[in-house]
Amino acid sequence: DDASASSFGACRPMNDASFQLAKGLVPASYIRQAQQARQARESLVKTLLAQRRLPEHGWDEATLRLLLAELAALDSNTFPGNAGVGEREGRVICPLVSQRHFGFAHGIGRSGDIAEAQPKAAGSSLIYALTNALAADALRRAGGTGVSETVTLPLATGMSVTLLLIALRQMRPGATLVLWPRIDQKSCLKAIRAAGLTPVPVENVLEGDELRTDVPALAARLAEVGASNVLCVLSTTSCFAPRGIEKLLEVARLCAGADVPHLANNAYGVQCAACMKAIATASRHARLDAFVQSTDKNFLVPVGGAVVATASREHGPPLLAKLRASYPGRASISPVLDLFSTLLYLGASGWLALLDRRRALLPAFRS
Repeated sequence: DDASASSFGACRPMNDASFQLAKGLVPASYIRQAQQARQARESLVKTLLAQRRLPEHGWDEATLRLLLAELAALDSNTFPGNAGVGEREGRVICPLVSQRHFGFAHGIGRSGDIAEAQPKAAGSSLIYALTNALAADALRRAGGTGVSETVTLPLATGMSVTLLLIALRQMRPGATLVLWPRIDQKSCLKAIRAAGLTPVPVENVLEGDELRTDVPALAARLAEVGASNVLCVLSTTSCFAPRGIEKLLEVARLCAGADVPHLANNAYGVQCAACMKAIATASRHARLDAFVQSTDKNFLVPVGGAVVATASREHGPPLLAKLRASYPGRASISPVLDLFSTLLYLGASGWLALLDRRRALLPAFRS
């Protein structure tokens, strides 16, 4: 047997029939206590599937492990006696690797869509759908009111921006320019170029001790190159000092008036109330098609993932649908699993406590 099947194929929890049989071996009162504890954990899972949002209180590690083992058992590579003969059967030879991934080996998505369910991986597909729902709830609780849809990608922020630009390019095939209020950070520039597009930097203006968006200069550049040639304006909510937060609403109004898509690099911004409020306002009152945030910078997980989100009911859904369909082949579930587990571990109360703590520490940091 390969490691994934042997380590996780038999990892199924007790059911009611098993508890009933166990009463013939252990005093019934003890079994009832254990069964009640098990039912409490099952209730958490049922609530998660029904509500599809962060649990009010974070889960303990035992409940997380129970759920992951149960979901891993839904993937065909853990089926007892299964000997798949296809080209992708989730074979993992090293037990340590299998344990690191909790028995998940199929990945997520299919060649047509990263969010499409896999026939051989019902558990992995369910985790991906739940992760997107939990991420949307976490963004709303962080101040991103109106967030309606998310796509969690197993790509760090820069490559996620690239894939988003590639998806948008399919919707505006004649446009090759990306207007980009300047930030001195290479990955954003490389993300534009990796998509085969031409960045058009727009210099900022000094306001106090910060560099802020020069909206008149951006408008002039847009008029100069022609709106039909512009794929989008790529804003940045936050970056290294002295770059200040983008004048997101003013940029969004400019894009709405010119009928030009507007994307935002929100890599660090989920933990910042001002950034999330700016995103919500721009999405509600003008045009912000989608925004991208790093999982490691905002959710305390290892590097390797990003969440693409939208609060625009008009422009967001078609763009995110194109994004999902633009991912080539299957994708790794590892960064998704990290985010899924962390959000359940934190729960709504833990997540909000982290955000509150950051706000409380800010005055001390400034002083």
